[in-house]
Formats: sequence, structure tokens, C-alpha cells
Amino acid sequence: MSASVVSSPEVCSTPLELFDTDRRLDQDERDIAATVRKFVDTKLRPNIAEWFESATLPRELARQFGELGVLGMHLDGYGCAGTNAVSYGLACLELEAGDSGLRSFVSVQGSLSMFSIHRYGSEQQKQEWLPQLASGHAIGCFGLTEPDFGSNPAGMRTRARRDGKDWVLDGTKMWITNGNLADVATVWAQTDEGVRGFVVPTATKGFSAHAIHKKLSLRASVTSELVLEGVRLPASAELPGARGLSAPLSCLNEARFGIIFGALGAARDSLHTALDYTRTREVFGRSLSSYQLSQEKLANMTVQLGLGMLLALHLGRIKDSEGLRPEQVSLGKLNNVREALNIARECRTLLGASGITLEYSPLRHANNLESVLTYEGTSEMHLLSIGRALTGQAAFR
Repeated sequence: MSASVVSSPEVCSTPLELFDTDRRLDQDERDIAATVRKFVDTKLRPNIAEWFESATLPRELARQFGELGVLGMHLDGYGCAGTNAVSYGLACLELEAGDSGLRSFVSVQGSLSMFSIHRYGSEQQKQEWLPQLASGHAIGCFGLTEPDFGSNPAGMRTRARRDGKDWVLDGTKMWITNGNLADVATVWAQTDEGVRGFVVPTATKGFSAHAIHKKLSLRASVTSELVLEGVRLPASAELPGARGLSAPLSCLNEARFGIIFGALGAARDSLHTALDYTRTREVFGRSLSSYQLSQEKLANMTVQLGLGMLLALHLGRIKDSEGLRPEQVSLGKLNNVREALNIARECRTLLGASGITLEYSPLRHANNLESVLTYEGTSEMHLLSIGRALTGQAAFR
């Protein structure tokens, strides 16, 4: 009997190659992903470690994002590209492969600030702000969360009262991405008729933004407290189509969709880094990647990354066809952020002591994902959203 010949293994160029996920994309979607990936690799990645360490994000990035076409890219008209949801998700993935702060900027600008005006604003508001925001000539933020009201926005204390034909706003918003950079804020407030939204130019008297310092996460992102003290606005500042809390929550669902894809970018970049490192790092005379325990970690992480990608693409196709239910968005964000965080942490262990430096990305991604895990809906709230869909009973008020 002749001995069998074992051929040399074919090495995958990327872990997702095992899932053949590119086959599920059309050419336009692949081109958009490649364009954003090239932009991140050439323009942003060389500076990310410095921005993270110095806790800065240059304002001029807004116009670069505008030229790239990713600001409000999934919206129609007013200078927006009008791409499908999957293309937007892939752009978020590529941005977050650079850093969660980059994706957060684009997500807040397009899916919170711009989406709120696009969906609920007057034609005058749309004409005034959306072209500026799409080009990056103006920056927007979204003021919903308050110091004591995150998961329970219905309890917000920010108040808007009528004074003649005007509105007067008083209150405080917390953990607001882009707050210190913003030219316009969408602010949500309680009124005698319920929750309403307002388009607030940040130069308005009584409006101020204060940067939050000493962050251990999302350092390459601007996070702020917004203070409104007697901010007087004309009646035209109100978003005419926004009635009740469902309006801001719908905006959050738009942003959460981007996170379903975005978190996978951080996971993918962490896994690529770990693979490259373990192939060249020698331990006891052999590459670290040749040991069974290393391969077990790499294989398990690849499985979770691939499953997360298939879930994201599946939800994206549903969104592009009939639209996603809130509990489906919760399912995607819960799973993909949780697994991405696990992957980033596990990748750090493969890098050993080198993994705690900014020379390598996994711990930076893990630090960022700690915030992504709890912003725009904590894991607990998404679990309860899924639980309510399964049982028909709300376990929260």
C-alpha cells in the first residue's frame, strides 16, 4: 500500500474568506467597501494611535468624510448618496476597522443628526442643513441622553416651553458624540404635548458644550455635555414630523444598524493583527501560530466573526427589502458587539505584553468596544427587547 501524499495547506488571505462572504455582495457594495478601506488604510490608520493617545479627533476629518461620500450615505437627496443599507453597513465596518471613534463620528452625523432632520424635519430645515452636513462643511450631534436618563429617555428633564411664538429650552444632555465640534444639534425635550425634537444651531445664545476628559475608551472621539440655559428658538426650529419618544428611538435604531456591521470591523482588524503577530513570533523555537492552543483561539474567533458577518448581511438584506423590527436590530447589536469585544480581548492575549501597547490594535479596539457595548442601548436593554419579543411581556418600564 502506498503512503498518501499530504499537500501543503492553502493559507486564507483573510479569515472571512472561509465564509466566502464577498459572494453575497454585489459589485457596487464591494467597490464601496474597498474605497472606504483604502481611505482608512492610507489617510486614517497612520494617525489613529496618536489620536487615541492624545484624545483628539481633527475637525477637518469631517470634510474628508464628506468628500468620501459616507456622511448620510444611506439617505436620499440633499447631497446624499442614497446607497442601500448593506453598503452603509460595510462602510461602517471599514471605518471601525480603523477605530470605533471614526465610525461613531460618521454614524452620529448620518444616522442621528442627519436622519432626524431627513425623516422628521421641514423642507426648510432639510434644505438648510442636510447639504452642509453631507459635505462635512457642518457637523451635527444628537442630544437625547441625560446624566440620569440613559436607558430610560422617557424620564428626561430637558424642558421646552412656549413663550409667545418661540420655544425656550432648558436642560442638560450627556455623553454626546461630536458635541464640541457640532454646528447644529438635534435636541429632544419634554413639552406640554409630549417629547418633541428641535434643530438647535450651537451658536444660539444659552447653548454650550463641554468636552468630557479622562476617558479610557473612545479616545479618538469627541464626547461632550450639552447645557441649554434659556435657549430661545423660533417656532420653525421644531421638527414638525416628530411626535413622542418613538421619533428619537427610530433614529437610534438607524445608528444601531451601523454598529451591527461596525463592531465586526474592530473584530476583523484585531484578528488580522493577531494572525500576523503569531505567524512571526517565535516561542520555544516555533512560530506561536503553530501551537494547538493558539490555533484553537484563532479558529474559534474566526467562527464567531464569520457568523456575525452572516448575521449582519442577513439583517441588512431584510432592512433593504421590508425593513427591520426594533428587536431584530437589538439581536444584531447584542450579538455582534458582544462577540467583537470577546475577539478583541482574546487577540490581545495572543500578543502577550506587546498587546498592551498602541503599536497593536486589539486592546485599543477592546477599550472602544466597552463603550459600544453600552451606548445606544446597553446589552441588558437589548436582551430585554428580545425577551419582550419572545414572551410578549415587557420586563422594563
